[in-house]
Amino acid sequence: MLSYFETRTRIIALVAIGASLTALVLRIAGAGGVEIFAASAVGLAGLAVMVGEGTDQLGRRLGPSATGVLQSALGNLPEFFIGIFALRAGLLDVVRAALVGSILANTLLVLGLAFLVGGLRHGPQKFGADQTKMMSTLLVLAVAALAIPTMAAGPGGPEHGHETELSVIVSIVLLTVFAASVPFSIGRGPAVGSLEGASENEQAWPMALAVGTLLAAGIGAAFVSDWFVDALKPAMSTLGMSDTFAGLVVVAIAGNAVENVVGIQAMLADKGDLAISVILNSSLQVALALVPVLVIASLVMGGATLTLVVSPLLVAGLALATLLAALVVIDGESTWLEGLALIGLYVILAASVWWGGPVG
Repeated sequence: MLSYFETRTRIIALVAIGASLTALVLRIAGAGGVEIFAASAVGLAGLAVMVGEGTDQLGRRLGPSATGVLQSALGNLPEFFIGIFALRAGLLDVVRAALVGSILANTLLVLGLAFLVGGLRHGPQKFGADQTKMMSTLLVLAVAALAIPTMAAGPGGPEHGHETELSVIVSIVLLTVFAASVPFSIGRGPAVGSLEGASENEQAWPMALAVGTLLAAGIGAAFVSDWFVDALKPAMSTLGMSDTFAGLVVVAIAGNAVENVVGIQAMLADKGDLAISVILNSSLQVALALVPVLVIASLVMGGATLTLVVSPLLVAGLALATLLAALVVIDGESTWLEGLALIGLYVILAASVWWGGPVG
């Protein structure tokens, strides 16, 4: 069955397996945190790409209109595992920053890189404006879901002291909107996540291979995420990273490998609808599904409770990112300069948290 893997997929699989085994050997040998952190980050990124490959193949069998949603959902598995293990380790600041960072990384960095490389190759590129309007609307809701609890539960706010209760109510609302958005997105037709134009020389994987790849990569991501989180704290100390920078940039980028690869490749192939669907759907699914699931899971797991109260800086950064992304995509056309502007805002936000500061 491995004959169905293209050369690129085989290389990624070898890198993922090699880096994961290296992280395991380093753990057994009692190596330093930085070495384990680096190896597990590479392994996690490789496993995330393999999840994306398996999801892509599975999505083709389910129909083109479902592929973007499915790919974004399963592509967030590594971020889910990282969030669970980080919560168990008591790294609340890292988890909060990582959740916001995942949205920022997709909305600014990945989308910006996709527009930049696609624009340099093809010039201005077009995609469905109706699709981007709906996604921009839901991203505004994601900003409100963090801004309102932060202001209402802050000192002097009407809900001060009730951060947990308010966060649960907001989480239920977000999950309800997410559940309603899935059939809405799928029902909009092949433009959402369309894979039309894929190479006809590509062999479709057998269903068993697609499901097996998803299971193997998903299980591997669960283990490697645990090792990644274990090594995170000593690596942060050694490298001088703040909790906020580690979550907002390092953890977020490590968990976004699927969108990095698929979105940029789609724009290089001049498939604007697919790129927008995968990248922005991932941001939406982090905001509308992953965030509330982790809030509720933290109550069930016991210990530290995750709330939606974050620092004003992260709220402002998310609001500015949503505004800039909406202005860029609302006309259904992208240029390399717009991509550079998105990347520029991401770099500014990342630099603003390098020296630390509270996130909640």
